[in-house]
Amino acid sequence: MIGIGILGCGTVASGVIELITTHKKTIKRQLGEEVVIRRVLARTPEKARRLGLTDEEICSDADTVIYDPEVSVVIELMGGVTAAHDCICKALKAKKHVVTANKDLVATRYRELIRLAEENGVGFAFEASVGGGIPLIDSIRRTLAANRIESILGILNGTTNYILTKMTREGLSYEEALSDAQALGFAEADPTSDVGGADAARKIAILATLAFHTDVSYYDVWHEGIPGITPRDIRFASQSGYVFKLLAMAKQKNKVCQVCVRPALVPVSHPLASVSDSFNAVFLTGDAVGEVMLYGRGAGAKPTASSVVGDLMNLVSGKGAGLSTEGFAHLQLGDVANDENVYYVRVGVKDRPLVLSKVAAAFGKENVSLRSLVQETRGEDRAELFLITHEASEGQLRKTAETLRAMDSVDEVAYWIVLEERA
Repeated sequence: MIGIGILGCGTVASGVIELITTHKKTIKRQLGEEVVIRRVLARTPEKARRLGLTDEEICSDADTVIYDPEVSVVIELMGGVTAAHDCICKALKAKKHVVTANKDLVATRYRELIRLAEENGVGFAFEASVGGGIPLIDSIRRTLAANRIESILGILNGTTNYILTKMTREGLSYEEALSDAQALGFAEADPTSDVGGADAARKIAILATLAFHTDVSYYDVWHEGIPGITPRDIRFASQSGYVFKLLAMAKQKNKVCQVCVRPALVPVSHPLASVSDSFNAVFLTGDAVGEVMLYGRGAGAKPTASSVVGDLMNLVSGKGAGLSTEGFAHLQLGDVANDENVYYVRVGVKDRPLVLSKVAAAFGKENVSLRSLVQETRGEDRAELFLITHEASEGQLRKTAETLRAMDSVDEVAYWIVLEERA
């Protein structure tokens, strides 16, 4: 018998309990032993009882779960950082395997927790922390282990992908699409972490750490969100053969690791362009396998529970071991200002003689050449310029924007957006 303890009784925990109960025979057949839920930390006992748990299994103290002698695997589904970190450390020191879906914690404390698991001879697994039910971490760790991962492009946040899909398909404004996402439960009341790129930044930090075997923390990931994207940007993109996506990007080259999250224009021919609504996908490039895309539900009780229970079964069967901080590559983290890309820029101007030449001169001043420029009239004396550059650095674009904003004839410089054409 394999005794497990669950810290938390929220949406994901409910999915885990249901999955273990429903698939009890299948799990036993694969492991050769029965998995039994021994203890569950539940702040609301009534909710736990509705899941079929008995009063003996329900408790209100985390230590009761962690130190139960019949619990060999602790599943942390509390959320947050401080209390979850304390509980996971206690469990690892008590020589219990730990499974978590806590991306906030893994993205900031990975090295510490892996080392603690090593020291105590137990496993620490976190497949569900990135991509819900998509087996991203297992694919990088095992299936693609013989590869040198060169780059990762990911749609890692379902909320922003849903919003951009609605804006593209239905012509909604950002505010309208966000309201729709909130009404359907795809977005939180406070969506800042999602729409600002922080959620995706945590996930790409974890994937980059594993793929490049180097230490990448959430705090190292430069990120930008989607609130500034307008229906006019969406329309121009569609007319030009692109779609907007919030992309988490990581690449390594010449011992330099570049990791960021930002809106990007993706060609309609790219596999990521067809990933719509709340779905997630990751497009990886390995030196041996070439290009691979993994796609599926990035969140939700059942998909996330699928990854949690998968981790549980791997740890119990001995397949979950192997993570180590030894031999870290310690790649240099590149400054996004030095990253070179093709960019899309929208500039609002006063519709006057010589304005176009002055705008072009501002780009030329920083040695940024323009590939295309489209002008649309907006009102009697206003116009909007839609520009695409040739390859330039982020730093050059920042300096160009400063020059443009100082011009009397310029009303607005919308933030510049990468055209992801390399994949």
